[in-house]
Amino acid sequence: MAESSQTDPPPSMHQSYRSPLESRNASKEMREVFSEQRKFSTWRRIWHALAATQRDLGLPVSDTAIAEIEQVLEDIDFQSAASHEARLRHDVMAHVHTLGEQAPNAAAIIHLGATSQDVVCNADLLIQRDALSLTCTKLAMVVDRLGRFAETYRALPCLGFTHYQPAQPTTVGKRAALWAQDFAIALDDLERRRDGLRFRGMRGATGTQASFLGLLEGNAEAVDALEAGVAERLGWPSDATWPVCGQTYPRLSDALVLNSLATAAAAVHKCCNDLRLLSNLREVEEPFEKTQIGSSAMAYKRNPMRCERATGLARFVMNLAGNGLDTAATQWMERTLDDSANRRLSIPEAFLGLDGCLDIMINVTGGLIVNRNMVARRLEEELPFLATEDLMLEATRRGGDRQALHEIVRVASMEASRRIKEEGEPNDLIDRLRGHEAFQELPLDDLLRPERFTGRASEQVDRFLESTVEPIRSRYQGLLDSESSLRI
Repeated sequence: MAESSQTDPPPSMHQSYRSPLESRNASKEMREVFSEQRKFSTWRRIWHALAATQRDLGLPVSDTAIAEIEQVLEDIDFQSAASHEARLRHDVMAHVHTLGEQAPNAAAIIHLGATSQDVVCNADLLIQRDALSLTCTKLAMVVDRLGRFAETYRALPCLGFTHYQPAQPTTVGKRAALWAQDFAIALDDLERRRDGLRFRGMRGATGTQASFLGLLEGNAEAVDALEAGVAERLGWPSDATWPVCGQTYPRLSDALVLNSLATAAAAVHKCCNDLRLLSNLREVEEPFEKTQIGSSAMAYKRNPMRCERATGLARFVMNLAGNGLDTAATQWMERTLDDSANRRLSIPEAFLGLDGCLDIMINVTGGLIVNRNMVARRLEEELPFLATEDLMLEATRRGGDRQALHEIVRVASMEASRRIKEEGEPNDLIDRLRGHEAFQELPLDDLLRPERFTGRASEQVDRFLESTVEPIRSRYQGLLDSESSLRI
């Protein structure tokens, strides 16, 4: 079989592997952020900023050279770059030569004094900042939608669960507020991560700036001005650079970003797991379209496939967090190249995977279905057991013996529970208690009103909306109303 080369025409999209993150899950916007076009045009922006700043500092860089680079920032000859890389086995130099062909008056000064990571690292950080901003906006959209849902159902009593066993009632809105709070925690973390990103700066081969110091005739202040000028031209605060670095910026920065993405993925996973469980209980369901098929065999099914897909993607993103730690921990001295191939996968795919999760969550949380009668029925089935302590307290206040009351309730509860489990009969605990003299005078129907058992849940929802959701809505005003488009 003949060996293929990098310059062979690409196969049809249906004859070659495509990542599901590209073909099924991630949005067009996030795919563009991590596209080759964005990556290599960002490299060119850095070369342009470096050349323009070098000119300003008196180095022999012409206005014509800078203008030629500027004219082709987005016009990348990918075929030429692939041909150069096949020959040189070096991606940065391949693009230096490609740019030089398109900007011949700049060919001699492109990459002057720089090392590869002056371009690659700074470009990666610019791309990460854009990706973090898009991710933060989508997290805010999920918080907004869950906030609306929580407000609508703030006072609707439902059965609570601990250990996935029936527990003290809460409200549908309070449970949604818990989900929203997880997403708000993740949003806060990602905003701080984005705003705390530091530029690598122009540092040269081992981070000492020796090459730039040589170019600028030993003038340290001019070296600082060069670095600040490049950063400012790229829209990065000149005071937000790493104080020291080796050949790359600290890879712990990537580990922190991956951990923040994993935190957001965990929020997705928790919310989706809850919704999948509630779907089984027929209490709350994800949107289900009119022509949607739940199962190829069981036509009646309404599988929570969106939440299932989000859970699977979230698990993938969560497991990438350790990847960043491994990469940071295994860098040797000033740098070793084993980070490169790994980071080309782990960082984009973490963003793309979470992006797919969040598009699903925007869709799901904007169309959740609450089956009120099922919510009420399930609570009604368990409320007699959950109300027994209140019934004992009220009977005690009316002169009853607490220990004797406890024994009456215990015996009646055990028999009612046996009847439910073994005979499949309804819960008759309250009817049993009505038959005991100690409970006959109690207003049992009034004491069993579900809203009596939800505590301050409604008030907590209101407070959460005011303290957490509204500030997020204010920060992302004008960005929250768009809808996500799911391809599958």
